[in-house]
Amino acid sequence: MYHISKEQKENHVKQKMTAGRLVKIGFMAALLCILGPVSVAVPVSPVPISLGTLAVYLIVVTAGTADALLSCLVYFLLGFAGLPVFSGYMGGAGRLFGPTGGYLIGYLFLIMIAGAFTGRFHDKRKERLFSCMGLVLGTAVLYLFGTGWLAFISGMGFYEALCAGVIPFIPGDLVKMLAAVFLGTTLRGRLAQAGLSIGRHEKSH
Repeated sequence: MYHISKEQKENHVKQKMTAGRLVKIGFMAALLCILGPVSVAVPVSPVPISLGTLAVYLIVVTAGTADALLSCLVYFLLGFAGLPVFSGYMGGAGRLFGPTGGYLIGYLFLIMIAGAFTGRFHDKRKERLFSCMGLVLGTAVLYLFGTGWLAFISGMGFYEALCAGVIPFIPGDLVKMLAAVFLGTTLRGRLAQAGLSIGRHEKSH
């Protein structure tokens, strides 16, 4: 009878986890590429309403900090290579120098901040509450980067840029956060059942 050693079992588990993680990162990057370009122009602002933030909220709640960052970097690379994955179905590195460039960079800080609050509890109420807190704080930093860059690029004052690039979007972003928390925690549970758990919350109690 063929005997599988403990080391072989561990290697098999590691290979499965690595393959599963790559699948998850690819899936999250694809989600960014699908939702990121969808945008609606706002007459009072050079910044459009975009589903890109919803996608970022979803991937960080679902996948955790490390995998969400990797997914976002893949998304950036595809966009900088010219694929039309940025808002308005645009691509190219030049998007960093447009009015929304600060928001793109802000995605990374949003993920790092929000990710520190996700995946901490088995209890869904606590998990959702902390995820919401993380998204609010991360979005505040995203707003800071976006407003500063918009003011610099357009020559607006900071307050004027805040009124143009942040205040009109707050209600919609709050709705996106709530949707992402409820959808993300559900999706994360499905991924865990499939053996694609994100780690920390699976170990905590």
